[in-house]
Amino acid sequence: TGVSGASPHQLILMLYDGAIHALGLATQGIRDGDIPKKGRAISNAIDIISQGLQSSLKLDEGGDLAERLYSLYDYMCNRLLFANLKNDLAAIEEVRGLLIDLRGAWGEIQSDTPASPGNGVAS
Repeated sequence: TGVSGASPHQLILMLYDGAIHALGLATQGIRDGDIPKKGRAISNAIDIISQGLQSSLKLDEGGDLAERLYSLYDYMCNRLLFANLKNDLAAIEEVRGLLIDLRGAWGEIQSDTPASPGNGVAS
């Protein structure tokens, strides 16, 4: 809910929130021994990162920042694949921490500044 009325800036925040939430569910799945729950949650987080956050980057306009974010999102997805295979809580927490940091930085950006849509970082 709220997606239809959200600005592009708010949509990115929602993607971060969704990925962070999914990783919390993955952690709980591992702790509970619920492997299907863990797998679904990690897959959801990977989808949000790759199909949401990473695909929103405008590499042709965003320059070095967009390229670095693209690489970081790729790294996160690889770490989550590893975490899924090995039930590795540390890898999940590493990615979750990165997402929390990025979400915090994105949250600092005001949606009416040049750093929001049109800056080449996200649409």
